[in-house]
Amino acid sequence: MKFLRYFLAAGAGALLSVLVLMLVPLSLSNVQRHAVEGVFERYLDSHPELVGNAISQLDARQKAAVTERERAAIAAHADALFNDPDDLVLGNPNGDVTIVEFFDYRCPYCKRALPDIMQTLKSDGHIRLVLKEFPILGPDSQLAARAALASIKQGKYPAFHSAMLASTATLNMATIMSIAEANGIDTKRLQSDMKAPEIDALIRKNMQLAQGLKIEGTPAFIVGDKLVPGAVDQATLQDLVRSARSKG
Repeated sequence: MKFLRYFLAAGAGALLSVLVLMLVPLSLSNVQRHAVEGVFERYLDSHPELVGNAISQLDARQKAAVTERERAAIAAHADALFNDPDDLVLGNPNGDVTIVEFFDYRCPYCKRALPDIMQTLKSDGHIRLVLKEFPILGPDSQLAARAALASIKQGKYPAFHSAMLASTATLNMATIMSIAEANGIDTKRLQSDMKAPEIDALIRKNMQLAQGLKIEGTPAFIVGDKLVPGAVDQATLQDLVRSARSKG
């Protein structure tokens, strides 16, 4: 695809040369090859829409191939995505549709998506939201993820999670502890619990899962057999849920 676009950008002459190289036997003489080039040139001049059609078809095939690879990857990792007992689940734990979100507390797009996600859960009481801590934006992201996971032992994860995503402050240790305290968390215990080896194991597991799905940024959502990178609004989430629900 990129190869074709390059030669289209370079001009008709370059495209004709490529077509000739691909389609014309090397045994032809230079005179014969120039004659064939002339045929190609006249045909493309008469039917310029063919180039656009070819690009559209290549785009469609490329997108279909990517979609199929994503579906296969989701199927191969279904248990880790939807049924991991270590997962943090919001919404309805027995919901008929699951949204999986890979996120980072320092990601502005994750912050932007939060209100739409929460409103979607509120408006549809049959959705499970599986949260995958995916701290890829540096040491402070790691700190925030570790603090969030450590808060589970105090039963404070949902509120702490939302508060950190809603925060516009720099999420360093001081800010994280301030948010924790504001949400009724024992910060001394929290800092101790952040050192637990199971937190390292869970973050590492999420990283490996994301790698297997070729997720490289945040947020990333999986609903049914679809992987959607980037922030999504409420309407998009509802469409994804409806599509997944219709497939049973």
